[in-house]
Amino acid sequence: MTPAAIKPAISLDVLNQIDIRVGTILSVADVPGSDKLVQLRVSFGDHERTIVAGMKQERANPREIEGRQALFAVNLEPRKMRGVVSEGMLFDIGYADGVRPVLAVPEAPVPDGTRAG
Repeated sequence: MTPAAIKPAISLDVLNQIDIRVGTILSVADVPGSDKLVQLRVSFGDHERTIVAGMKQERANPREIEGRQALFAVNLEPRKMRGVVSEGMLFDIGYADGVRPVLAVPEAPVPDGTRAG
């Protein structure tokens, strides 16, 4: 595997603008009319959000991640994808490098909503 190129340098101020939090994936459902997208319902402790992720073709059973904690960017502008509003972005590891993506997860369970960084 050859890793993807490193992106241009950014300042610490720019990095600190991204709000990355731990959430528990409560449910995974197909997005109607899409062969790539799934709709995740995610708990962030004090609230739940819908997050759309393009992982349907990356896993034999996308529902295998239900109940798992993962990292999410939660302060992106909402974006409608195939009629479903996504309120954040799931972090995964490997996609840009051409390997089967895996979830970016905390080392040990932490409370939902815990901030990364």
